[in-house]
Amino acid sequence: MCCIVALFAWISPRFAIFMAWIFANDRMSAAFDSFWIALLGFFILPWTTLAWAICYAPLAGVRGFGWVIVAFAFFVDLASYTSGARAQRQRSSTV
Repeated sequence: MCCIVALFAWISPRFAIFMAWIFANDRMSAAFDSFWIALLGFFILPWTTLAWAICYAPLAGVRGFGWVIVAFAFFVDLASYTSGARAQRQRSSTV
């Protein structure tokens, strides 16, 4: 299942989360206590949400190297927001 989610993540992290929800609902429900937290993560921090769902172990939570993956995904989410803002500023300054 993890390899299929990784392949979908190349297309879009939101698409990968959606496919994981459809085909591995038990994994997603174990990783997130609340549907609303997962939904908020889906819209605001998709890479972090996907990394959390993949690295989450049902009895132990996220541990060890999993935290590095989640932190990297968080920085990817932040970079996507800041690069979008930078590109918008560059477009508006050239007009």
